[in-house]
Amino acid sequence: MAEKTGFDIESLIFSFAIGGIGTVLYNLIFKRGLAEIPHSERSHSRHRLHIYILFIPAAVFIIPALFTSLNHIYCGIIALFIGGLATLYCRPDLKGKIWVGGILFTVLYFIYFGSILPFYPQYVELYWNLDNLTHILVLGIPIEELMFAFTFGMYWSGLYEHIYWRKLIQTEIIIPLKD
Repeated sequence: MAEKTGFDIESLIFSFAIGGIGTVLYNLIFKRGLAEIPHSERSHSRHRLHIYILFIPAAVFIIPALFTSLNHIYCGIIALFIGGLATLYCRPDLKGKIWVGGILFTVLYFIYFGSILPFYPQYVELYWNLDNLTHILVLGIPIEELMFAFTFGMYWSGLYEHIYWRKLIQTEIIIPLKD
């Protein structure tokens, strides 16, 4: 699939898995739980675009991916960054989680890469087409991967709260929310 489309299912599975870890990590570090947003708050004018904002990354990704020769990782970086900013518009209460979530996910991704490179130093050269990227490496990791990690973390970190109308609350113990 990757040879035909430039995209592989393994990357999607990996992103969902590590994205979930990054999201939970924020709640654990900052001792946050979730509470339902009251229906009265959901009627605020900024929430009129709620459902559309959730799909912004997909729409933004498709346009340059189909109509330009831009590498798909750059399409993804742009789409996820705009998606994160759109979420900030709709859910300003998630500002801290979105920005810190981007940083946490980048650190987690950096650790993941950092654990591979000492044992397999040619990993990037063998599996990345560096001629399609900037050739800027941060300790052996393509900067595009770190940019993708940051923007993915931005968007993904507040996605659950955004979709299911939840807000963060301070707590000493994380109590799972029953749906």
